Amino acid sequence: MDMTLPQTAAITLTETVSAPKPPAVSEEQIVYAKLLDIGMKAGMALLVVTFAIYVLGLATPVVPLEDLPKYWSMPVGQYLAATGLGTGWSWLGLIGRGDFMNFIGIAFLSGVTILCYFRILPIPFRNREFLFSAILLLETVVLILGASGILSAGH
Repeated sequence: MDMTLPQTAAITLTETVSAPKPPAVSEEQIVYAKLLDIGMKAGMALLVVTFAIYVLGLATPVVPLEDLPKYWSMPVGQYLAATGLGTGWSWLGLIGRGDFMNFIGIAFLSGVTILCYFRILPIPFRNREFLFSAILLLETVVLILGASGILSAGH
């Protein structure tokens, strides 16, 4: 049994297959990503510098580095009582101390999203996307209230 196709039945493929197009990136996404990248790099630099200041002993810590192991196993309540430290935003009063300087970078990194939201808020408003603008504004308000400590539960 002969399984070869006659010359007249040959199939010719002329259609080319192309890769799928990547999804469109909005102006808000680009602006947000650029600011987030800058903020992340600045925050990481702050963390590295303040950690170096702490480890090198350039600023006196509240809890000396050599005393840390005796506090590691303590529940937070005992740790706070033993060190005399407060909770919430009380760290701001200790910002000049070596072991609390790193909170600057942490707080900065925590606030970068708020900065990004503020930066992109005019874009959807300008494009008459009022629902998106309202959502961004509400998210920003919730983040600010959460960071402020005003919205706290169980304390």
